[in-house]
Amino acid sequence: MPTPSARHHSAQPPLFAPPANSPAGTSDVPAAEMPLAARMRPRRLDEFVGQEHLVGPGRALRRMVEGGVLSSMILWGPPGTGKTTLALLLATASGAHFAALSAVTEGVTELRRIIEEARARRRAGQRTVLLVDEVHRWSKAQQDALLPHIEQGLLTLIGATTENPYFDVIAPLRSRLRIFRLEPLTDDHIRTIIERALCDAERGLGHLHLTLEPQAMDLLVAAAGGDARVALTALEAAVVLAGGEPGAIITAAHVQEATQRRMLRYDRAGDDHYQTISAFIKSVRGSDPDAAMLWLVKMLRAGEDPRFIARRLVILASEDIGNADPHALPLAIAAYEAVERLGLPEAEYSLAQATLYLATAPKSNSAARALAAAKQLIESGISLEVPLHLRNASFAGARALGYGTEYEYSHQFPEDDPRRYRQRYFPDGVAPVPLYEPGASGYEATIRQRLEQIRRWRAGA
Repeated sequence: MPTPSARHHSAQPPLFAPPANSPAGTSDVPAAEMPLAARMRPRRLDEFVGQEHLVGPGRALRRMVEGGVLSSMILWGPPGTGKTTLALLLATASGAHFAALSAVTEGVTELRRIIEEARARRRAGQRTVLLVDEVHRWSKAQQDALLPHIEQGLLTLIGATTENPYFDVIAPLRSRLRIFRLEPLTDDHIRTIIERALCDAERGLGHLHLTLEPQAMDLLVAAAGGDARVALTALEAAVVLAGGEPGAIITAAHVQEATQRRMLRYDRAGDDHYQTISAFIKSVRGSDPDAAMLWLVKMLRAGEDPRFIARRLVILASEDIGNADPHALPLAIAAYEAVERLGLPEAEYSLAQATLYLATAPKSNSAARALAAAKQLIESGISLEVPLHLRNASFAGARALGYGTEYEYSHQFPEDDPRRYRQRYFPDGVAPVPLYEPGASGYEATIRQRLEQIRRWRAGA
């Protein structure tokens, strides 16, 4: 294993000691018994790994830490990217009291208690920073309860969320906060975090003098998926499997057994759900079957509802392929029916087949464009009265009303007879508009050639 750089063993005192009531401070659990991921939580900004766009020299959050001036914000990003740690560092740097709530388990009752304590603290001249973890889980009413106290400056809010705050945080609250997006950690970031844990004798595993084989390191990095907590938890489990004794060698087999299967960052009701299906659809639309298969398998592995995927394929078959390949829609519907009748895992093959067919099919969005053009024409205010000759004349008295008179049954003329196309089908007083413009690929090229001829005949009539 490469020797970690000297900064991993820095003996400098921490720039900011976490508050005693913080997750990184004192606890009823002895430090030695805490999970490795909790023990290795950075205690100062120089230990923080990743998010250089926020904490690098001159960047927004570093300026807040260095200046001790803190504003309310939302830290939005995937799990294991440092949201809680940043909140702790920011609160400590500002000299404020730190309080924390979990929106999953705590609500307005706990919030009222913190507000009362914050009022007493403000009279003593101390500010209060409140971390609300998973803030998107709070209802509108619960989020509303925060508003007046943020406006009055009683609380400085740091909301941490894995979900898109533009969807899940109410607009009045969002408008009073700065939103900072945290990105998944890179492979190099994860390697650095693992190396530090192996070398740190105070909080990590350095006292065991372990050896991590290169292939085992690669597997750990791959399994983490950009999540530092996952990486450290898997490392800790692999150490146990390797015997946990000083001098133990951690092999790829230990890591494989510890991780079993890569943990995918995915919330079926959250932001990654929407972002992944977006990548999937755009890959199919862009005729990249390889990327489409990657996103498909990610969704299936993460437990996405296969019916949701199948529905999206049915929509795409008409929206992005249409008559360029008329077989696309029946195949997509067949895949949907296979999902309904077979379920997983057998229906994975049907979804894969449909994905590959649609990704490699010729593309046309002419159906979507025709639909949009027709809607726009209707919104322009044209007459939508059905002309008399097109009205249903199947009831008694219809002819006396003029219904169906002068209607020409199109099949009385051969396909190549211009008279077949002289009849008007648009409303009276509305000039015909070419709403459908076939594409030039696949079967639509044939449709295009035929439609151009029909429109010439119709124009001549």
